[in-house]
Amino acid sequence: MKVAVEELEACKRRLQVEAPEDLVRQAWEEAYGRVGGQAKLAGFRKGHVPRNLLKLHFADEVRREVAQRLIPEVYRQALAETQLHPVEDPDFHDVTLEEGAPLKFTAVVEIKPAIALGTYTGVTVQHAPVPVTDEDLEKALEHLREQHAEFRSVERPAAAGDLVIVDYTLTPEGLEPRREQGYAFLVGSQAVLAEIDEAVIGLAAGGERETRIHFPDDHRREDLRGKGGAATVRVVEVKEKALPALDDEFAKGLGEYGTLEELKTAVRKELEAQRERESRRALEEKVVDALLAAHDFQVPETMVLRQVARLIEHARERMRRQGVDPDQIKWDYEKLTEELRPGALHAVRRALLLEAIAEKEGVAPADADVEAEVEKIARASQRPAPAVRRLMEKSGDLEGLRYSLREARTLDFLIQHARIES
Repeated sequence: MKVAVEELEACKRRLQVEAPEDLVRQAWEEAYGRVGGQAKLAGFRKGHVPRNLLKLHFADEVRREVAQRLIPEVYRQALAETQLHPVEDPDFHDVTLEEGAPLKFTAVVEIKPAIALGTYTGVTVQHAPVPVTDEDLEKALEHLREQHAEFRSVERPAAAGDLVIVDYTLTPEGLEPRREQGYAFLVGSQAVLAEIDEAVIGLAAGGERETRIHFPDDHRREDLRGKGGAATVRVVEVKEKALPALDDEFAKGLGEYGTLEELKTAVRKELEAQRERESRRALEEKVVDALLAAHDFQVPETMVLRQVARLIEHARERMRRQGVDPDQIKWDYEKLTEELRPGALHAVRRALLLEAIAEKEGVAPADADVEAEVEKIARASQRPAPAVRRLMEKSGDLEGLRYSLREARTLDFLIQHARIES
């Protein structure tokens, strides 16, 4: 087999491939056998159509059989000979496939860059952990109080922070009115149109107000974007937020603590653990960013676009969890790709650099470490570990787990060998 490799870009190669005539001849013979075994033609039993009639009546089927089996096989052989490892399926061009002639084609592929590693140990970064303060603790306790707040009905007019229950009618320009009864929202939370939010302020139960409205240009409903209209809002009930007292009874009500001091101790401990995780992530990014600044290399566009697609799918999944159908939203994918591309490019460069360092240092997770992580996943999902492992192998998640563990070990190595200055 003849294979010529041409470098088009740092991460792009063109392969000119020619398979020998004897290999092609064998492929045609096998294709005639497969097609002939299933061929039906008037006057002949199934599988007994003569070769000359097969060529006449089933030429397209035979050629398709040859192409579907021979081209991928020759391509795999070409990759093995050239030691190339494409990151995506190839683009085939100029395919010549005729019976009695060599197979020829051009394949354009993207590959990972060959990263020339410079110095990656001893990198100097500025990093100082931020301790948990009494103010941080007070904010966390206040957040707990907010989570356990009650709303009690009051006779006074609504104000910012109140929960109001309203009946309303929206009449967008050129559309039929839409009515809703018993709709609840927090005043000032931006959960409704700003004009409606403002309209309820000063109204007690039974109060009613009319107002003009304007739908934002990015409204989730395309037919309402940028439109004006009118709204009538009637307040049914006003509820005032009542925060629980921060005392021993509040702590006991959470079910795990006997006193307020025990609650404070537990909350501070949780804040410190969270701060430690955040500090570690920040340190990792500082070290990696310093290394990326010292290593200039291009990355395959395919990998960047794949990362963009992954980010978009994550966004769609978050919408599903929030009860929103992402397919009902009009997505500007071109604009979204442009916005997400810088972050995706950074993520790909980061992953490739850590991978190169891991290979250079021989960093790899032990089988025991992988099995321990599988056990954790199994316990969390309350399923047998062997069953979880089989599912992860089938889905490719097990390989992804190995990759994540290797990356974590590599980051450990880099931080251990970094100069960290406060």
